[in-house]
Amino acid sequence: MAFNILEPGLATSVQDQGRLGYYHVGIPQGGAMDQLSASMANALVGNAASDAVLECAYLGPKFTTDADTVIAITGAPVAIFVNGTAVEQWTRLPLTAGDEVSFGMLTGGTRYYIAVHGGIDVPSVLGSRSTYALGALGGLHGRTLAAGDTVPVGDGAGTPPRERRESIPDELRPAYAKDITVRVLPGLYDHRLTAHGMDTLVTASWTLTPVADRTGLRYAGPDVEWQPRTQPFGAGSDPSNIVDAGYAIGSIQVPGGKEPIVLHRDAVSGGGYAMVATVISADMDLVARSAPGTQTHFEPVTMDQALAARADAARIRRAVWV
Repeated sequence: MAFNILEPGLATSVQDQGRLGYYHVGIPQGGAMDQLSASMANALVGNAASDAVLECAYLGPKFTTDADTVIAITGAPVAIFVNGTAVEQWTRLPLTAGDEVSFGMLTGGTRYYIAVHGGIDVPSVLGSRSTYALGALGGLHGRTLAAGDTVPVGDGAGTPPRERRESIPDELRPAYAKDITVRVLPGLYDHRLTAHGMDTLVTASWTLTPVADRTGLRYAGPDVEWQPRTQPFGAGSDPSNIVDAGYAIGSIQVPGGKEPIVLHRDAVSGGGYAMVATVISADMDLVARSAPGTQTHFEPVTMDQALAARADAARIRRAVWV
């Protein structure tokens, strides 16, 4: 079976849990920006957590299905319509061949996810079906969806959706707050900031700008002060420049001491900006849910606290599949 794309939306792409193991050669992890929401959508339709879904940014697609199936939409709150009739988010939705699915405007967040029983069945590239548009890799023809596309859907191994959940309980659904605290590990180059600069980073309220995509999210706020120094050979003239180094997903850079940037799923793997802190893995989905204008506070934590938070996040994800 397949989805027939009538309107593609703003930047609808195929995503799964990511393409691991190739970051050292410049191919990012990728995958769903909000991996918890994507996993919840798969749970509702009886898929594995690793099955591919459609990630919709801001403006969603309009499509029809050519066979009976089951879908679910999770993530940022959005109006959903089947043949023009409003239906529920965070629940299992049966479709009949020929049904048309469309979306209204978001009322929070930035991205939502469409899972279908059997998963989006595009070819796996380097172990993942995720779209890396900058590298024209994976997904459907290595790009976001376009009008007229036919998106193949797997057969679900010939089995009906597993009877797990009809809907995701309110207490498990992520929130879409306009004021959030994001936990970070200081380093690797936090020593390049003055004490005042580091204090500014972790005490100021940062506003997410509209410059935010799968590569990174830029924040506005007060200037961050760097230690004065003579730049080493091979580094640029910007006070945040270093001789090139590898970037971790979640790294925070502050070029020129202005507007911190959090690198996200499709970030490049290295470059010449100092990483003064890194968002912990447990809070990467939280960052991904932020809409422009979200007030963000960076809270420093220890490695032990980061590991405990990762364990807590894993428990929440497992609860969805019980």
